[in-house]
Amino acid sequence: MSYSAHPDRYKKMEYRRCGNSGLKLPVLSLGLWHNFGHVDVLENCRSILRLAFDSGVTHFDLANNYGPPAGSAEENFGRLLKLDFHPYRDELIISSKAGYYMWEGPYGDWGSKKYIVSSLDQSLKRMGLEYVDIFYHHRPDPNTPLEETMTALDLMVRQGKALYVGVSNYKKEEAAKAFELLRQLGTPCIIHQPKYSMFERWVEDGLLDTLEKEGVGCIPFSPLAQGLLTNKYLNGIPADSRAAKPTGFLKEEQVTAERVSQVKQLNTIAEKRGQTLAQMALAWLLKDKRVTSVLIGASKPEQLADSMRCQDNINFSAEELSAIEAILK
Repeated sequence: MSYSAHPDRYKKMEYRRCGNSGLKLPVLSLGLWHNFGHVDVLENCRSILRLAFDSGVTHFDLANNYGPPAGSAEENFGRLLKLDFHPYRDELIISSKAGYYMWEGPYGDWGSKKYIVSSLDQSLKRMGLEYVDIFYHHRPDPNTPLEETMTALDLMVRQGKALYVGVSNYKKEEAAKAFELLRQLGTPCIIHQPKYSMFERWVEDGLLDTLEKEGVGCIPFSPLAQGLLTNKYLNGIPADSRAAKPTGFLKEEQVTAERVSQVKQLNTIAEKRGQTLAQMALAWLLKDKRVTSVLIGASKPEQLADSMRCQDNINFSAEELSAIEAILK
């Protein structure tokens, strides 16, 4: 069945400027890390993407190794882009990354110019694109000079294969150095993608301040701690959850009694706010204006619809914030 985007999609979403750049991102972006590989059902992927775009989500975030198997999320996205979203390409922000293991041999991992250039070429072929809007280095490489990696990102922009560049998983010191190098090259970094949630707060120890100072946007991934910050694990581990899947990144041993206790207490606060726990966890990140957008995932359209409603209330009272801090300590 042919697809036509909802005419009121842009009325359903807030957009924030990405650092000092001219680019605006939706406050909620869709990450395709999970649930879009060849192990998943393509029609379900299609339903999630359609709902996202109909809800004002213009940013779809991928990486070379997303799947499983690696590369399959980009292949599936490329198929659905051709089927449904090709007429809307200029309304979309499509991002990809390179930095984790992708192919055998010394050139299929980390941050060499050889790997980065080859990887983006492969990603563009998988998705059927001439360029991506944002291209990230996925993680720092301790064995490649940062100058080489940043020069490779700059080259991708100059060759027209990416419009903007970003970094992911960089600590504040190495991030600041990367920003300076890219600025000198004339291709400023516009965005940083760190792991950040109520349960993962290392970015608050200087990185957020650095991003604000440098005029770089922030787009947290794993905002729901791989599903822990939802109602899913309040009463054990469901059979269809990430913790129960062999391909998932959340392991059963991470669902500890202490974590479940915290989740139950946080859920009580969320209920008093008229939100689900997932909605509150997303709103808690968006309360900080230094956060440009939050990357959300979904295994089914209903999950995505639930997350979208976090926008209804991103304000917290001092009492609520204090109660949340007491639980998280």
